[in-house]
Amino acid sequence: MKKLVIAPHVDDEVIGCGGILDDKTYVYFCGLQDHHILPAAKRLEELQNVANWFGFSWELNRTSVVNKYDQHDFIDKFEAIINKFKPDKVYIPYTSYNQDHRAIYDAAMIALRPQDKNWFVKKVLVYEGMGAFQWYKPDYEVNHFVPIDIRRKVRGYEMHASQVRGHRSPDHVMALAKLRGSQIGVAYAEAYIIKRWVE
Repeated sequence: MKKLVIAPHVDDEVIGCGGILDDKTYVYFCGLQDHHILPAAKRLEELQNVANWFGFSWELNRTSVVNKYDQHDFIDKFEAIINKFKPDKVYIPYTSYNQDHRAIYDAAMIALRPQDKNWFVKKVLVYEGMGAFQWYKPDYEVNHFVPIDIRRKVRGYEMHASQVRGHRSPDHVMALAKLRGSQIGVAYAEAYIIKRWVE
């Protein structure tokens, strides 16, 4: 089962999909901020450690500016990676309050539309970020759950040390997974919104 995770930022892949990341997963990162306090090289070092921990392969788009994504810049990129990787499942971010997440969600939905020139992905799921949980839209409702190894997920998240902050701390990641687990009778889980599911 080949899985493609589209991550607006480096760390979204673990926050939203840490429980399903493995050596059959390809992660496409939409951009990386080069900050004066923490250079991009350090972020990439963290990312490679995370990839080694989970076993996934990855690719980074280096042309778009974080916090200024334009959905039109990503449609062709997403179509190209989907046609190249030919995934069985694609995971895209929930829109939440983040402008980059909204742009990436919209671009991914266009790239994943049924048409004869593109690889048809049978299973399309929307993953949670902490923003999805903390700042709901009225129609927000998860409908697909996956039991996870929370220690593995949290350890991977902690490797993104520069990105761990108060509003998305390991404790918050664990609390959300515990809540989702309680909804299906397991200790910890991740929850998704199914946009398409073809058997």
